[in-house]
Amino acid sequence: MLKSDFEKILCLIADDLTLESKTGSGFKNAKEFEQRVREVSSSHLAAHGFQIDMSPASQAFPDVVIGEFGIEVKHTENDSWRCVANSVLESNRVLSVKHIYLVYCKMGGVPEVRWGRYEDCVMHVRTSHVPRFEVEIGAEVSLFSQMGISYDDFRLSDMHEKMQHIRAYARSRLREGERMWWLEDKPGEAHTLPINVRLYTKLTPAEKTRLRAEAVLLCPSVVSSGRSRSKYDDLVLYLLTYHGVLCHQARDLFSAGSVANPQNDDEGGVYIARALKLLEKDMRSASLTMDSALFVEYWGHDTANKSDRISEWLKLADAVSGPHWKPSDCLFNQ
Repeated sequence: MLKSDFEKILCLIADDLTLESKTGSGFKNAKEFEQRVREVSSSHLAAHGFQIDMSPASQAFPDVVIGEFGIEVKHTENDSWRCVANSVLESNRVLSVKHIYLVYCKMGGVPEVRWGRYEDCVMHVRTSHVPRFEVEIGAEVSLFSQMGISYDDFRLSDMHEKMQHIRAYARSRLREGERMWWLEDKPGEAHTLPINVRLYTKLTPAEKTRLRAEAVLLCPSVVSSGRSRSKYDDLVLYLLTYHGVLCHQARDLFSAGSVANPQNDDEGGVYIARALKLLEKDMRSASLTMDSALFVEYWGHDTANKSDRISEWLKLADAVSGPHWKPSDCLFNQ
C-alpha cells in the first residue's frame, strides 16, 4: 500500500472516531481510545489484507502496527492538541514499521479526533530524566526541521549524536538569565540534580570554598561593577542547577569580611579582589578538573588545553571588571 492510500484511510478512521467521541460520554480514557483505534483501523484495512494485533506488547512503539505503517495513539481530556510523547531513545520501536502516524483524541472543548505524520507533529523535546518528545497536531514547525536533521536520520543516530542535536536546540531557546541544568556530553555520562536542595549557609567550609572557586571560574561576571544587578545571576543558577545549592545572598560569597578579610586586618583594598586572591589555589584546581561542557555552557567556549583556562578567565574577567581594578594586575601573578 502506498503512503497516500494509507493516509486516505486514516482520514476515514479519524472521521469515524470523531463521531464516536461526540456520542454519549465519548472516550473516557486513553486505554479505551487506543483499543477503538485498533478496532476501527481493522475494519477499514481488512479488505486490504491487513491483520492488526489486538493485544500487542504494552510498551511497544508505535501502539498499532499495520505492516510497514504504524499508529501512535494519544488521548487527552483537555482542550489541546499538544502533549508529551515517547522517549527520544525509541528503545521499544517496532523495527518493521517505516512510517508512523499520530492519531490524537481531544475530549476537551469540542471532542474531535485528528491525525498527522509523526515527524511533522514532533515540535519540541522536554529534558527531564529521559528526554521526551512533545507532539502537537498541526504544529507549524517540526522539531527536526529546527534541528536541521530528518526524523529518520535522527532516530537512527546513537544517543550521543541525538544529545548533540538536542543540546544545540535547547541552547537556541534559552532566554536571558536562563541556563541548562543538564550538560551530558559523553555516552553514559549523566548529571543528576540532588533530590534535596541545600542551603549554602549550611555547607562545610571546605565545600563552600570548592563551590565558590568553581562558580567564579565559570562566571567571571562577578568581578564587574557593583552597580550591575545581574552580576551574580549565572553564579546562583550554577550552584542551584548543578549542585542543588541555594544561595540567597550571593554577594556575601565575595564581599563579606569573612571571605575577603578573614584575618580582620584593616588594609582596605577591593574586597572581591582580596577574596579571589584567597581562592587562587582552588580556582587552579577547579580549572584542571571541571568538565569542558561547563565552560562551553558558561563561557561559550573552552580552551584547547585545561592549563590555559586560568589565563582565559583573566581575559574574560578583565573585559568586564569595574573601573577601580583589573584582575590580571593582581591575580595569578605567581
